[in-house]
Amino acid sequence: MITPVGILSSSSPLQTKATPAEATESFASFLKSAIDGVAAQEQNVHKVNEQFLIGEVDENKVMIASAQAELSLSLTSQVRNKVIEAYQEIMRMQM
Repeated sequence: MITPVGILSSSSPLQTKATPAEATESFASFLKSAIDGVAAQEQNVHKVNEQFLIGEVDENKVMIASAQAELSLSLTSQVRNKVIEAYQEIMRMQM
């Protein structure tokens, strides 16, 4: 499970310079893993919900799993909005 803190932490303070292609690939893989984490949390909510319906877990676990998935989705949505804003700002720049 990916948490917002885990997403934002860096692997090391001293990183070598990457070519633009490597940076793009690295960002793409980072973004894919973050989105996969959000999808995994959503699947976990469905699984816990089904367990609740058959009486295996209590409502507290359902609420916790639901809140975690909601926060992850909200964070993903906010990051997407910032990326779109940055893209639009770049497109407005005059060359």
